[in-house]
Parts: sequence; structure tokens; C-alpha cells
Amino acid sequence: MVQKILNKIIGAKYIAIARTWVPNMVAWGTVGGVALIHFTDWRLVLDYVPYIRGKFKSDE
Repeated sequence: MVQKILNKIIGAKYIAIARTWVPNMVAWGTVGGVALIHFTDWRLVLDYVPYIRGKFKSDE
């Protein structure tokens, strides 16, 4: 049902092109997310990971 609607709006050719790009976009999105965490405050993000949370005890 959804594909019929998309075929009318976008066209089968562009849907086929988008399907080939999805894995590439997922990979680059993952790389971008990891880079964002790496270059920002990674410790703030890793405080929510249960196993790693105990490694960063504050010195207060």
C-alpha cells in the first residue's frame, strides 16, 4: 500500500536509487555519530552505559 503511494508521488526509479543508498547512509550516519561523541564530551555520553559508568568515579 505504501509502495503504491510512493510510486505515484516519487516514482519507481527514485525509490530504487534510494534503496541502494540506504546502507551507505546508515554507515556514514554511524561514523558521524561516533565522531560526534569522540570530539565532544564522550564521558557524559558514556556515563549512561552501565558497564563503563563505574570506571569514571568522580574525585569529589
